[in-house]
Parts: sequence; C-alpha cells; structure tokens
Amino acid sequence: MKAVLRSTFICCMRILRKLAAAIGLLGFLERRRANRWCLWLRSLFAIYDFEDLCRVDLPWWTLESANIIERFLKDRAAARVFEYGSGASTVWLANRAAEVISVEHDADWAAEVQDALIAMGAHARVHCVPAQPASPNADPRYRSARDGYEGLDFGAYVNSINDHEGQFDLIIIDGRCRAACLTPAIEKVKPDGLLLFDNSARQRYRRAIEGCGLARLDTRGLTACLPYPDQTTLLSPSSEVIAGLRS
Repeated sequence: MKAVLRSTFICCMRILRKLAAAIGLLGFLERRRANRWCLWLRSLFAIYDFEDLCRVDLPWWTLESANIIERFLKDRAAARVFEYGSGASTVWLANRAAEVISVEHDADWAAEVQDALIAMGAHARVHCVPAQPASPNADPRYRSARDGYEGLDFGAYVNSINDHEGQFDLIIIDGRCRAACLTPAIEKVKPDGLLLFDNSARQRYRRAIEGCGLARLDTRGLTACLPYPDQTTLLSPSSEVIAGLRS
C-alpha cells in the first residue's frame, strides 16, 4: 500500500510540475526560496528527480538541518565530508565543502551522480561498494532492513570509510545499514565535527542513536520533497558544537 501511495504521489507531482512550470509557479517559488515554505513547496515538484533537485540546490533532509549544515560548512573552508548514500545531497555538499567522498551500493546510480559531479568540476568522488551475498555466519548488523535487500551483506559498504585516511569534519549517514554505519563513523569524525543521521525517527535506528554516547540535536519539520514532516538528527563528540547549533 505504501508503495502504491508513493508512486501515485510522484505521478501526480510530475503532472502538476508541468502545469506549475507553464503558469510560472516554479519560477515564482525559486525566486522566493529564502521563504522556507516556498522552498519546501518547490522541492515537492522535484521528488525522485535527481536533476531537478540539484537545480533546486537542496539535500533531501529536513530544511532546518540543511540550514545548519550550510552554516557549519561556511565556517570550515577546508572541510572534508564523507557520505553514505549518494544523490542530490552529494552535489549540494560538493558546492560547499573542499572535499566530498561518497559511497554508494548501486553502480548505475553511482555513475549518474559521478557524471553530474564531473560536469560541475567538483572536488567530489563517488565510490561504488556493492553488497555481497551473505554467508550463513555473516554479521547481522550488515543486513539491510529495506525490502528487496534480503540475503545481502553490506559489511564492505559500512566499513569503506576506513579506506580513507584521516578524519572528517562532517559525515552523512543516509544510505544502507545506517545503524551499523554509525559505529565506524564515530571513529572517523573529528572531535569538533558533525554526523548527520537522516530519517532518524525510524524505530530501527533509535537504539543506535540513543546509545551512541554523542551529543545530539533532533531537527523535525519541513523536509525536502516530502508532503509530511520528517526528522534528521545531528550528532557530535562535542556537546559545545551541538550547543552552538542551537544558538
């Protein structure tokens, strides 16, 4: 039922986008993107449309978290970012950070995002790390809970962050096996860095987030492309960093 509702909504928004473009509504909303309601409404027309969401220049997180991350990166000219799960957010980050490394499990999607990054001359790389068939004794933490991924092991994907030297100013957790990704991410984030954990209200993520021992800020409300509120959580080894985000 959820899949049917989602596909119906996407189809309706595609039809409405043509009408909105014809009457000038898209341009009107884009010119008023400083208004969060206008920006959110414009993003609804870009749901599951990579090129259009890149054009809107918005990551698929809560609008509040996107604003916070933008301010955070402005203060760090040499920021290094690692991202689990590639997409429009990769392009958005590449426009704001000195270096972006993104890991993606889907080869075709990784190639599409990388092509977009090459076209814009960005200092960003997408690495494809596909899942492997799970052995009988595979670690259950590396199994994705998403339908269609049964019997696959995402261990190499989760631990791919360790293939890169040094620590990161910002780590995005927005792909597969997010709860498992949090463990190596904590070891690779700078002491004054941030982790962004998207869709953090999902029950299967709560134990990992609440038990990670990091300072936390939950942002909930208007979310790019979604007609309902969602939640994105920001985490840091430093309580002072999180306190600064609230000010």
